[in-house]
Parts: sequence; C-alpha cells; structure tokens
Amino acid sequence: MFTRDLGRMSFIVSVPKTAKGRLKKQFFQPMTLLEIECEVRQRVQLQKMADARLSVPLMSIPSSPEKLAIILFVAEFLYHSLRSEQRDEPLFDYIIDSIQWLDAATEGYANFHLTFLMRLSRFLGFYPNLVDNSQSDADSYFDMREGRFCALAPMHNDFLQPEEARLIRLMMRMDYPTMHLFKLSRTDRHRITDVLLQYYQQHLPDFPELKSLAVLQQLW
Repeated sequence: MFTRDLGRMSFIVSVPKTAKGRLKKQFFQPMTLLEIECEVRQRVQLQKMADARLSVPLMSIPSSPEKLAIILFVAEFLYHSLRSEQRDEPLFDYIIDSIQWLDAATEGYANFHLTFLMRLSRFLGFYPNLVDNSQSDADSYFDMREGRFCALAPMHNDFLQPEEARLIRLMMRMDYPTMHLFKLSRTDRHRITDVLLQYYQQHLPDFPELKSLAVLQQLW
C-alpha cells in the first residue's frame, strides 16, 4: 500500500470468508482508496491491519472494462515505480486525484495513462527539462538519460530522434481536462506508451516489462 503518512508499507491481512467480517475482500482490489487503522511496529516487514474502510468508493471503474484495463496498468506501474518511496503528500494527492478523475470521467479518457505517466515523472524527479532548449520541435533530439531536449544527438544511444522527441513535447502539453483534444491513433498511443516506459526504465533501476501492458493496448 502507498500511504499518505508513511509512504509505501507492506501488510499481512487475514480476510474473513463470511460477509460479517470488517476486512472485506473487495477492499484490497488494485487502486482501491482506503482509510486504515494499524499499529506501526518498527523493524517489522509486514504490518498488521486492525481495520479498513472505503475512503472514496469507486463508482464506474469496477464496471468498465476500459477503465479497469487502465487502472490495472497504473497499479502495476506504481508497484514497480514506488518501491522505496517515502512519505510524499503531493505525490499521494496526485495519485488520489487522478484515480477520482478517471472514475468520474464519462468520455475522453483514452489518453489517461499517458498523461498520468508523464506527470508522475515530475514527482519522481526526472520530468523532462525544457529550460535550456531553444530549438524547434522539428530540430530537437531527446536525451533519455539526461531528460532534456538538445540540438545535437548525444554521444550515447539512449535518445529519441526528432520525429519521436516531438511525442515527449506533446505529452508535456497534456493534462486531464484537455487531453481529449489531442487526437491520437492507436499506433501513436502505443508508441508513446513504449517511449514513456523506456524513459522510466532509464531512471528507475530494474524496472521490468509490465504484464498488464498487452491488455491495455488491446483495448486502447
């Protein structure tokens, strides 16, 4: 679990088989928003949970195959990208607000996962840098290692050619309210996803291939 007060924590939970139990199985589905009670014990790897209840019930995500594919991808992505994350309230709020935005959306959310990944990089410390770039979109390379646009190709191989560097610029202009205005083909959306994952792999050690990606790309 990623918590507001203590960052990432691990719990062992006994879920009763009867409906009368306080800890219900549906509480522990991916990206469920909970309020929990526990006694935090230092130097214990798995904490014990005393109680849990829904903080904000998700209304549309559980019944939408498209949204479920997105949320499962986001859950798997966060599992690997927040491995050692400590308390970070702005990051926590960003994740919570993003989930609630998706749950409330009725249309125009096909680019949600792209926007989520791009803006998440700001909280993790490697949001692309535009400050030192004076080149046009058509002329710029994107250095994946340094997270910046540059006029000349870097001396290593971890960079994007100008035609793909423009995809990073495109993503930097998106936010949740306006992302529906960016009309992307399925091919473009898949390529942007691949580029963003490649970028994260440059900055997060041992970031693996995501199993949920294939399902997401089938639907979007």
